[in-house]
Amino acid sequence: MPSLITQVKSKLFIHSSQKSMHALDGAYASLLHGRSLDFEDLREYEYGDQVRDIDWRATARMGSPLVKRHRANRMHTVLFVVDTGRSMSALAPDEKPKKDLAILAAGTLGILALRHGDDFSVVHGDSAGVHRRAPGRSEGALEHALRSIDRAVAEAQAPNDRDALLSYVARTIARRMIVVVVTDEAPITDETERLLRRLRVQHDMLWLTVQDAGPVLARSGAGARADVDTRWAVPDFVHGEREVLAELDARSRADAQRRDALLDRLEISRTELDAQDGAVSRLLHLLNRRANVRS
Repeated sequence: MPSLITQVKSKLFIHSSQKSMHALDGAYASLLHGRSLDFEDLREYEYGDQVRDIDWRATARMGSPLVKRHRANRMHTVLFVVDTGRSMSALAPDEKPKKDLAILAAGTLGILALRHGDDFSVVHGDSAGVHRRAPGRSEGALEHALRSIDRAVAEAQAPNDRDALLSYVARTIARRMIVVVVTDEAPITDETERLLRRLRVQHDMLWLTVQDAGPVLARSGAGARADVDTRWAVPDFVHGEREVLAELDARSRADAQRRDALLDRLEISRTELDAQDGAVSRLLHLLNRRANVRS
C-alpha cells in the first residue's frame, strides 16, 4: 500500500509551489504555540505569516521583510477524534471516498504538529467500539495512525457513533489537548450538545465536517446511488426530481444550521470539507481565522 503521508504531502504541494505548506505552518504556529518572549531567530517573511511578527528594524536594514521567531512556551498534543463507522465509506461531493478526505485532513494537521514539535494521538471508532492509539511524534507513527483510520473504515460493519467518541474523550482524557473532531453530516443530537459543552471547558476544539455526496443526482441516467448502511439503491426515476432534490437540500441546510449555530455559541472553530482539491485551502482559512481572533 502506498504511503498515506506521501499522498497527503503531494496534495499539500499541488498547484502551490510549497506556498500552501508555508501558509499552513504560519497559521499553525500562530494559533497553537502562542507568543513566547524567548526570541529564537529571524527568517524571511512567507505567505501566511502574521504581520505582527515582522521585525521592522531588521526589515529596514536588510531591505526585505523578516519575521521574528520565538521559542514555543510548551509542547501541545493534538487529539484527532475520527468517525470510522460505515458512513465514512460513502462518497464525498467530489465523488471520492469520504475516508480519503478525512485522512487528508488529519494527515495535514498531523504533519503540521510534527513540524512544530508537538505530538498527536488518535481516537476512532463506531457503535461497535472506540479505540485509542498511543501518542506519537514521528512520521512513522502518523503513517500507522492514518492506516488505522483507513483500515477501520474499510472493515467497518457498524454505523457511526459520534456521541460514543465524544463521551470516550470526556471520560478518559484528563490533560488539556487540542481536539480535532473529524466527522460527517449526521445531525447533532442533544447528547452531542451536552458532551461538547463539557469538552469545550477543558479542551481547545476544532470541528471538521466531511460532507456527503447527494443521495439523489441532478438528472436520471447519470449514475447509481445506494445507502451504505441499508444498501438500498435509489431508483433511477427519482434522480432529477426537483421536488425531491429541494426537500433533501432543505433538510441538509436545516441540520447544518443547527450544527453551526451550536458550534458558534460554544466558540468551536469549524469548517466543511467537500473535495480533496480544496481541503488544504479550507484548513488554512480555518487556522487563519482562529489566529486572527486571538491576535
